Amino acid sequence: MSAQPKVLIADKMSPEAASILSDRGVDVEVSTGLAPEALIELIGGYDGLLVRSSTKVTAEVLGAADRLKVIGRAGIGVDNVDVAAATAKGVVVMNTPFGNAVTTAEHAIAMMMTLARQIPTADRSMRAGKWEKSKFVGVELAGKTLGLVGCGNIGSIVASRAQGLRMRVIVADPFLSAKRARELGVERVELADLMRRADFISAHAPLNDTTRGIVGAAEIAVARDGVRIINCARGGIVDETALHDGLVSGKVAGAALDVFSVEPPQDNPLTILDNVVMTPHLGASTAEAQEKVAQQVAEQAADFLLSGAVSNAINMPSITAEEAPLLQPYMALADYLGSFAGQLTRSGITAVGIEYEGHVADLNTRPLTAVVLAGLMRPMVDSVNAVNAPVVAQQRNIAVSETRHDRRGDYPTCMRVTVTTDRRSREVAGTLFADDRARIVSIKGIRMDAEPTPHMLYIANSDVPGIIGFLGNTLGEAGVNIATFALGRAEAGGDAIALISIDQALDAATLAAIRAHEGISQAASLRFDTD
Repeated sequence: MSAQPKVLIADKMSPEAASILSDRGVDVEVSTGLAPEALIELIGGYDGLLVRSSTKVTAEVLGAADRLKVIGRAGIGVDNVDVAAATAKGVVVMNTPFGNAVTTAEHAIAMMMTLARQIPTADRSMRAGKWEKSKFVGVELAGKTLGLVGCGNIGSIVASRAQGLRMRVIVADPFLSAKRARELGVERVELADLMRRADFISAHAPLNDTTRGIVGAAEIAVARDGVRIINCARGGIVDETALHDGLVSGKVAGAALDVFSVEPPQDNPLTILDNVVMTPHLGASTAEAQEKVAQQVAEQAADFLLSGAVSNAINMPSITAEEAPLLQPYMALADYLGSFAGQLTRSGITAVGIEYEGHVADLNTRPLTAVVLAGLMRPMVDSVNAVNAPVVAQQRNIAVSETRHDRRGDYPTCMRVTVTTDRRSREVAGTLFADDRARIVSIKGIRMDAEPTPHMLYIANSDVPGIIGFLGNTLGEAGVNIATFALGRAEAGGDAIALISIDQALDAATLAAIRAHEGISQAASLRFDTD
C-alpha cells in the first residue's frame, strides 16, 4: 500500500467523507460532475474512487485506472459500477448496505400509504380549488397482505414496519431461510403465490439478470384485481410496459415508483397516469442517511488503503479492521506457498486444494485462499491479485477446495497447498514461527525448514553423495553467494530436495549447468516478494 494513498470523491456527498479521509492520512480530492472523458483522464492518479449513483464507473474508466485499488459506493446499489470489469482489474468494489436501509424502508412505507390514500391527486385537486371528497376514497392498510419481492436488509425493515400497521407480510425470496423468516414473522411463498395473494406488492431486490423484469406481464396477469405495486428498489425490477398496461386496464389500481429503468424518465407513459405516485429516486435522501453512507464509505476506503481491511465488498471476502493485522502474516505465508507452487508448475492446473490446520483454521480463511490463488497464477496471468484470482481460477476451470482441520499436527499452525496438473500433483506446506515469519516446512511430503527470501534456488535430486558440493562449486564459480541452505529427504538414498537462498538472481547459463547434472531431476530459480 502507498504511504499516503490518494482518493477522488467524484459525486456530491457529505463533507464528512473528505474530512474522515484527510484525518486518517489519506490525500483526498473532490471533483464532482466530471464528464466520462474527464474522469478517464484523471483516474490514473488515484488509489481510491468514491461515488454515489451519478458517476458511471465503466470498463473504459477502469481501463485507465492503473493505480486504482478500491471503489466505494455511498449507497447500496452498484449498478453504476462495472463490477465484472473492476474484478478483472483487481479493484475492490465496496458499498454501504446498512447506512440508508432505514431511510429507504421508510420511503417505501410512505409511498405505500400515499398510494393507499391517493394523497398526491387529492393535493392537486385542492390546489385547483376543488373539494372532491367523494372522489378520493382510499383503502386501509390494516388487515391487508403485503407481498415483498426480496427481503434483505431493507425488505426486513419494511416487513417490521408493515407488521406495526397490522398488515400480513408474505415474501418471495429464494435466499430467505426458514429460520430467518420465522424470526421476521413472515411467510415464505413462491412469486406466483405472492402475486395471487398480495393486496400491495413492494420490490426490495437488487437488479441483476435474475430480477430484471421479475414482476412482468405474466405475474401481473395472475395478480389480484386492484393490486397496488411499489418499487423503491431499482428501476427494471418491475416491467414498466406491463405495469402501464395493468394500470390502464384497471388490473393494477395504482403504483408508487421511486426508481425507473431510465433515470430521469424520458417519454415514459407512466408519468402521465393519475394513478401513479412518483418521486425522483429519493429512497436514500434523508440528511441522516446521507451522513451515514458518506461516513461509512470513507471509513471503509481508508481502512482498506491503510490496513487492508475489507468491509462490505461486492467482489472480495470481507476482512475486518481487527482481523487485518492478525491475517497479515498468514497472507504473506499464503502468497509464498501459492507463488512457490506457481513458479514450479509447467502444465495446465486442474485443481487446487488448500488445507488449514491449527490456529489458522480458526481464522477467516477465505481471503487466504484468494491470496494463495493469486500467488499461484501470477507467473501465468498478468495483473492477478486476491480480488480477481477466484474469478480467473473459475474461468480456467480450476477446481478450488478449502479444508479446515480440527486436528493439531506438528505445528501450532499450518497451511498446505496441493496443486494438481494434467501431469502430477505438487504439495507444499508452511507455518509461522514465533516471530510471525513464514517458513516452508514440507515439499512433496519431505520435511524441511526454509525461510523464503527474494532469490532462491529449488533443487529436486537423488540422495547421493556429491550433490551439495557440486551446487556449492557451481554457484561459487558463477559468483553467486549462498545465504542459507535447507535440505530434506524422504529416506536415505531416495528423493531429496533443497531450497537455497542466494544473494542474486541466477543467470540462465548457471541454471542450465545445474540442470545438466545427472543426479538432479529438477532445478528452478525462484523469486519471492518479501516486502
